[in-house]
Amino acid sequence: MSIEREEMGWDDPIRNEAGFIELPEGDYDFVIDHFDRARSSGEGKLPPCDMAVVYFNMTAPDGREAQIRENYLLHRSLMWKLAELFKGAGLMQEGDEEIPPKWNMLPGCTGRARVILVPGVKDPSKKFNRIKELYPKKLNSFKPGAFS
Repeated sequence: MSIEREEMGWDDPIRNEAGFIELPEGDYDFVIDHFDRARSSGEGKLPPCDMAVVYFNMTAPDGREAQIRENYLLHRSLMWKLAELFKGAGLMQEGDEEIPPKWNMLPGCTGRARVILVPGVKDPSKKFNRIKELYPKKLNSFKPGAFS
């Protein structure tokens, strides 16, 4: 559901459809569509820093495709969130102490996430989906020459 693949022509027909799909709170399978490299202007106690904007595709209970965008700030105080992203995508294992992030391998990764609804900052009556938690992906524990 990448935005780049959704370009329309000047004469393409249009439909009256909602742009935002609100997922009920719960656990959902996801596919990482893509990520963008961006820069945070700083908020609260965090200074300006680089960040990854990751786009997660999920399927609503009614079958419609929803997309949730999450920001991952590249700051040492939020390293736990980066580790959660790579463990949830299956690119880092629970026992790994330190790995170089494999950013280019994120698109196409699958996993499972806990989705919640949060009130909007500007208008608290509006609710928006956020990912509360990415569950660590259980990786195949295949070991060459070992039989179980």
